[in-house]
Amino acid sequence: MNIYTHGKTAEREARIAQKLRERADGEGSVQVHLDPTMEIDGAKVFAVYGKGGIGKSTTSSNLSVAFSKIGKRVLQIGCDPKHDSTFTLTKSLIPTVIDVLEKVDFHSEELRPEDYMVEGYNGVQCIEAGGPPAGTGCGGYVVGQTVKLLKEHHLLDDTDVVIFDVLGDVVCGGFASPLQHAERAVIVAANDFDSIFAMNRIVAAIKAKSKNYEVRLGGVIANRSRDTDQIDRYNAAIGLTRLAHIQDSDHVRLSRLKKCTLFEMGDSPEIVGLQNEYTQLAERLWAGTPALEAEPMKDREIFEFLGFE
Repeated sequence: MNIYTHGKTAEREARIAQKLRERADGEGSVQVHLDPTMEIDGAKVFAVYGKGGIGKSTTSSNLSVAFSKIGKRVLQIGCDPKHDSTFTLTKSLIPTVIDVLEKVDFHSEELRPEDYMVEGYNGVQCIEAGGPPAGTGCGGYVVGQTVKLLKEHHLLDDTDVVIFDVLGDVVCGGFASPLQHAERAVIVAANDFDSIFAMNRIVAAIKAKSKNYEVRLGGVIANRSRDTDQIDRYNAAIGLTRLAHIQDSDHVRLSRLKKCTLFEMGDSPEIVGLQNEYTQLAERLWAGTPALEAEPMKDREIFEFLGFE
């Protein structure tokens, strides 16, 4: 190795060492950090995560209505480029924050609240943050711009509950950014291997964020499952709690097809049972859940742990 090469190697090692000293959110973290002026004050903030397709948007929307039914002023923010988090509340695909910002060449001062916020069922306020075009940009920027608009227009002053509905089980720096605003993170999971495996990775992401932000694990919402034995077994092993069990019901599927929430689906005993489960969940979250200190498993460990003998 010549002197030039040795010098370059030393410089590179020094840069890596500096980055390692600066990291804050966990092993090898390069996550997007919160602008301290963009904190959400006053409202209780919940971030909903879970495996893709597990029913996070359905859960979030029905939970939003449940909060509104107990008298809370609710804002739901969809954090997914598909921008379909709130369509059962609004009966439409509303414009995203990124869409409307692009129309004014990202001059946010030209926007009004009604340009990007729509009132949905039972007064729930709805926003779709959207996302960058596929393969470009960062979800953290999108979430940051959304919160910035809310602060600029003082829309959080009259809000009791904010629910971030976050796409899939993506726990990169960008789409982990709602955790920087949340008081509690809740995970939606089914009673199956893939859902629980994804949940374990989300638990690790929340644990990393909790080192520098107020967010803590609130618990698990069992969804689309008749039983909860595997979820309960996993929870007991790592220190999680099941907050609710939304039964596997065809009424849930039909509500999505009808573009409405379960609270608009009638008053049959099964539907009322589902509504009551969401109402009890809202009451439980509003009252305050313990901050859970769960310890995620390693991938190989959870692979061996799940399933039957």
